[in-house]
Amino acid sequence: MEPIINHEWDLDEKEAVNIPGLFSFRELPPIVKALKQIKTSPQLVVCDGQGIAHPRRFGLASHLGVIFDIPTIGCGKTRLWGEFEEPSRERGACSLLMDHEEIIGGALRTQDNIKPLFVSVGHRISLETACNWILKLCPQYRLPETTRQADQLVRKALSQINQGSI
Repeated sequence: MEPIINHEWDLDEKEAVNIPGLFSFRELPPIVKALKQIKTSPQLVVCDGQGIAHPRRFGLASHLGVIFDIPTIGCGKTRLWGEFEEPSRERGACSLLMDHEEIIGGALRTQDNIKPLFVSVGHRISLETACNWILKLCPQYRLPETTRQADQLVRKALSQINQGSI
């Protein structure tokens, strides 16, 4: 795994309303602010959310990718939309996530005998390439390292906020 080159975060103190299916409208403003601060332009963004595996075919990963015109992948821990058959139990097994006759993503097992992740195209990437990237980003754990490290940074920042040091 490559080392982190740069990370940014933004504290959004507004109380955002959580409306099901409109997650990106709550999450995007601080993400956009943080991405504008990054010194090295990202070549790919993996979102902890959906891409086209969304009732409106425009989840967080799609929304972010269109705004910045960069390749994005939606990688959710749970299925928001569509139907799938359980993939086999070994790492790398994948089954299609379908909405009627339309392929909207994949249920991808990133580790043996662990629940699959739900991978979908966000913007400017194919489903096959998206699944390959997610597997590369999950060498030891179920979640991509990008998501794991972001979660760790958030927990650290929240701890500092709660202690009054930020």
